[in-house]
Amino acid sequence: MPTNPIKHFLQFSDFTRDEFEYVIERASVIKQKFKNYEIYHPLIDRTLVMVFEKNSTRTRLSFEAGMHQLGGAAIYLNTRDSQLGRGEPVEDAGQVMSRMCDIIMVRTFGQEIIERFAANSRVPVINGLTNEHHPCQVLADIFTFVEHRGSITGKTVAWIGDANNMLYSWLQAAEVFGFHLNVSTPKGYDIDPSLVSTERYTFFANPSDACEGAHLVNTDVWTSMGYEKENAERLAAFDGFIVDSAKMARADKEALFMHCLPAHRGEEVSAEVIDGPQSVVWDEAENRLHVQKALIEYLLLGRIDNK
Repeated sequence: MPTNPIKHFLQFSDFTRDEFEYVIERASVIKQKFKNYEIYHPLIDRTLVMVFEKNSTRTRLSFEAGMHQLGGAAIYLNTRDSQLGRGEPVEDAGQVMSRMCDIIMVRTFGQEIIERFAANSRVPVINGLTNEHHPCQVLADIFTFVEHRGSITGKTVAWIGDANNMLYSWLQAAEVFGFHLNVSTPKGYDIDPSLVSTERYTFFANPSDACEGAHLVNTDVWTSMGYEKENAERLAAFDGFIVDSAKMARADKEALFMHCLPAHRGEEVSAEVIDGPQSVVWDEAENRLHVQKALIEYLLLGRIDNK
């Protein structure tokens, strides 16, 4: 058993601003090593277990490739490959898996599932996505903004679309980093106050108004995993919420556009925006790899010199 308290990353508010600034700085260093084809293996003989109850492209690829690039090994499990699919208690799974590896990433449904898992884990646990939070994606987004525009502190971020896990992580990030969110969600898809502990946001009924002066405009698919049966209803409710060139024109002239992907051109975003000059979605997607490598390194090794 480790002698120091175990540090988990289950939601964005689990880290302090100082910790995030360290991880972002390390992500920049690690990314440069990657771009220079420099071998960097601080995690030789360390193992990451990835538990997937929800499908993924970017999450699996970024965690698996990242762990290998750090010199470690990554093992993929889904509910078909493990006893979780046959009803093994989450608490038991946490006890067993954490005795056989060094760090665990879980991508699941309710936040309470990963909280129970982490409470019974002997190693750090990372939230790869839950219904309520997506902290790794927002960390990558902030890193991407910093790369392109510098500090996000004091800036305005517009969120157009569903009150989903991305928005709740953005709201926590606003409190940590000191920026403001302009939020516009369709009627019936509003923010759940029980998931919000910040006043750093303003609600706009009109999504165009939410983009006014924003330094970053962000959206997501209208129908997330698990809500496919609501697709037709959601398409009707979200009419007018597409992020198009008219909305981007109301943002700051240097505004960036982000989307966590996958995207549906013609629904939540127009092709001219996501494929246009203000879009940084491909940098954003790639940066999942780099920030998660820095995150894993920090959780396992603590702070190290930037070398």
